[in-house]
Amino acid sequence: MERVKPRTLSGFMELLPQRQVQMERMMEILRESYGLYGFTPLDTPIIESAEVLLAKGGGETEKQIYRFMKGDSDLALRFDLTVPLAKYVAANYSNLAFPFKRFQIGKVYRGERSQRGRFREFYQADIDVIGDSSLDIVNEAEIPSIIYRTFTQFGLKNFVIRVNNRKILNGFYDMLGLSDRSGDIMRTVDKLDKIGAEKVGLLLHDELDLSQDNVGDIVEFIAIKGGNTEVLEKLEEYRGKNALFDMGLDELTTVAKYLEAFGVPEDHFQIDLTIARGLDYYTGTVYETTLTDHPEIGSVCSGGRYDNLAEYYTDKKLPGVGISIGLTRLFYVLGEQGLLNDDMVTSPADVLVIPMVEDLTYPIAAATALREAGVRTQLYTEPKKVKQKFTYADKLGIPYAVIIGEDEAAAGTVSVKDLQTGEQQAMPPDVAARNIAAAIEERKHIPVIREK
Repeated sequence: MERVKPRTLSGFMELLPQRQVQMERMMEILRESYGLYGFTPLDTPIIESAEVLLAKGGGETEKQIYRFMKGDSDLALRFDLTVPLAKYVAANYSNLAFPFKRFQIGKVYRGERSQRGRFREFYQADIDVIGDSSLDIVNEAEIPSIIYRTFTQFGLKNFVIRVNNRKILNGFYDMLGLSDRSGDIMRTVDKLDKIGAEKVGLLLHDELDLSQDNVGDIVEFIAIKGGNTEVLEKLEEYRGKNALFDMGLDELTTVAKYLEAFGVPEDHFQIDLTIARGLDYYTGTVYETTLTDHPEIGSVCSGGRYDNLAEYYTDKKLPGVGISIGLTRLFYVLGEQGLLNDDMVTSPADVLVIPMVEDLTYPIAAATALREAGVRTQLYTEPKKVKQKFTYADKLGIPYAVIIGEDEAAAGTVSVKDLQTGEQQAMPPDVAARNIAAAIEERKHIPVIREK
């Protein structure tokens, strides 16, 4: 029989056990954080009707989507979690309570060229709040506050959530008589971090054919920097010239005020007039989150306010605000930067019970007592040498061994060995369970990320 070489397709991630545990811990933190704010979990199908997924149609989406026929059915793999959310809300509108707050962590698929840190199959972690006809602006401040809490729980300290408002941008370009060019201008301005203000100005003039006066006004506007209060004061100088701009400035001022009330320190959020996000999709507040020590990574979490989530499925107006973490990419770049914390407990068990007796009744009972105390326990009964059994525990990173020989079985005790220090002590099983559970509880709080 010819053997097939085992291989994983390019653009798909498989993790070794230690890294998988770290990834699972990040997902656990996400679920805990989202749940703390009253978001409900949602799980939509990976496979949908192509007609449903491509309702918006055209563009890069259709080129990248995984699409196939099964019998007479035209099917596709979901390429994000937002379109399935739109379908779900439209289909279940009468059964949902609004505002509808959901989170979803799931795999999505894009048939694009795989690159370092870019995958064809990857996890997204999304939160969205959907309103019925309207949605209060307080939600636009709560969403980034959840990201602040989540990233802090990960163990990250050096990150900043950059905030802007699309109404400010659209209103500003309308002041200059450039509404019909705003999309092209924003795409050019988006290159600011990579090429600098001078080259952005040249592109605006040479490629977009803007006048020198317009270029000067745009470069001056996007160069507004400083503390959040300072930026808002400078933006007030433009007030009264455009109604849309004024509306956006009011919203941005409110979001900044509420972010502080939500407990987000000012050094973790920054008003940045270069942030635009999806040019057609977002209509109000927009966000991008970057790691301050690693700006080369780019945005690791982004989102914003949109006017009508489900316009392709229903005539009901369903405004919303949401944010998405590209979890697989974030995990990959954290590993690349050496930021994943190897001190975190990643072993599949806290204790390895090693019987040295033929009758396994007492070792089984001891393992059961440990599990009932909440201690994750493996019972090792393979016919291996003692050294091999300890090597097994070491390879998995199991911190404790419980050894049961004839003496322990006769005395109704177990010998607990700390595999890090080598210390060993005999004690009753219930005492062993309490001691190990207490020691493990202390290690549970080690963060998944450790910044250098």
